Amino acid sequence: MEDESHPTDKQKILILGGGPNRIGQGIEFDYCCCQAAFALSKMGYETIMYNCNPETVSTDYDTADRLYFEPLTLEHVLNVIDLEHPVGVIVQFGGQTPLNLAAGLEAAGVKVLGTSPHAIQLSEDREEFAKLLKELDIPQPENGIARSIEEARVIAERIGYPVLVRPSFVLGGRAMALVESEPHLAGFIQSAIEAAPGQPILIDKFMEDAFEIDVDALADGERVVVGAIMQHIEEAGVHSGDAACVLPPYKVSAYHLGIMREYTEQLGLTLGVRGLMNVQFALKDEVVCVLEVNPRASRTVPYASKATGLNLAYAAAQIMAGSSLESLGILEEPRVDGFFVKEAVLPFKKLSGSSSLLGPEMHSTGEVMGHASRFGHAFAKSQIAAGLGLPQNGAVLITVNDYDKSAGLKFARDLYRMGFHLYATPGTADMCQKANLPVDIVEKAMDGSTQITDLIRSGKIQLVLNTPLGPHAHSDGAEIRSAALAMNVPLLTTLSAAMAAVSAIQALRKNELKYRSLQQHYLSNKRV
Repeated sequence: MEDESHPTDKQKILILGGGPNRIGQGIEFDYCCCQAAFALSKMGYETIMYNCNPETVSTDYDTADRLYFEPLTLEHVLNVIDLEHPVGVIVQFGGQTPLNLAAGLEAAGVKVLGTSPHAIQLSEDREEFAKLLKELDIPQPENGIARSIEEARVIAERIGYPVLVRPSFVLGGRAMALVESEPHLAGFIQSAIEAAPGQPILIDKFMEDAFEIDVDALADGERVVVGAIMQHIEEAGVHSGDAACVLPPYKVSAYHLGIMREYTEQLGLTLGVRGLMNVQFALKDEVVCVLEVNPRASRTVPYASKATGLNLAYAAAQIMAGSSLESLGILEEPRVDGFFVKEAVLPFKKLSGSSSLLGPEMHSTGEVMGHASRFGHAFAKSQIAAGLGLPQNGAVLITVNDYDKSAGLKFARDLYRMGFHLYATPGTADMCQKANLPVDIVEKAMDGSTQITDLIRSGKIQLVLNTPLGPHAHSDGAEIRSAALAMNVPLLTTLSAAMAAVSAIQALRKNELKYRSLQQHYLSNKRV
């Protein structure tokens, strides 16, 4: 059989991609792989792209010097390595799939560039990582490790529901789930065991009503530089690939941001990260907790790079090939001019009958970004780009939990002043009536009523604010979300998003939105 590969004698680096296209596997990893090829090529290396993703062929066939369109399995990768003899392999840019090959590659004598397979193993193994956080005295949600349904029941009972079930070494949050009560636990634990056989399952206390923050950073083993800090606009517990988020954070104090920077540096140096890392934080009751660390490119890297002007994947590839942050001139966190809002594009409308409730498992199939000098304007642009523009008039349905009542009242008052008709569930309506706001009362779905979904499906509601809290709220919200998606009605699930929506609607009504390219944006900054 003829071999169509004709290896050269040049120094070469093999870049492993993210594998086949699927929901939970972002094209953001193709972006990172391309940037790595550009960077390494400029450093004089021959670049070899290895992936079985049609998108990589369409974007990378002339980006890398060579492309292998093969399955992402250890055996197939080793066959290519035996033929090409690269000086090293990069596994950090393709997400979870190539990351899971790191230990096998090292065992076969292959040089894995960047972060060591041991550090990758330490951060991906939920049990070992929980121990590391304890040793470093870094707060984490109350948790326990289970390997069976019986162990899971004991831990969940001790921690208290709701809990997050999180298996180790999984792609796109696969089999991660928010479990609200004991009867639902067994099914989710079984799914987690099947998704990651033999691996520990972390059971976390779910931090309701918490702010979630993502940090992308570069590290070279001696120094850690934060690339971007992004605050989720979605409720806590939603996968970062599905969550709308804003850069820079606008609801987090400088004090708490300082703590996040400190923890990021501490973790990067302890793990010996070389290249990219992503840290996920939760902020609740003035306490910053670390949820997880990924010593690889995250789905927010393209967004963060475009917002800050610092090409994170390009720099990370240079670091993995031997450059230091100092030699690259990357010594401090880049300044962000204005606000950049990332919004996820979700497939539910095209996948009729699928569950539309967002959670720890990723569902999005793309993302968009809006930029403006003001947060509201940036949020409005992101919603328009995602195909779900905000209404400038009509009716709004408000159903908020008890903790959000006062802020929900402000939202209701602002929209009423803009001429919106108000609908609300009984508790929220009572609050509005006490403030002399005219409101129509609708019954909750949990009481067996279909009134809310009927109103949405009949086109009488143009905007929904639903802030879930408690054992039934997340599942009850699924019906509202399904109806809203079917009718293209924007659904807000946090007060952050609600306030952003008010600012955005005000901007739209005044026709204040202006547009320019990112290239023009950075060019104008250089002139200042």
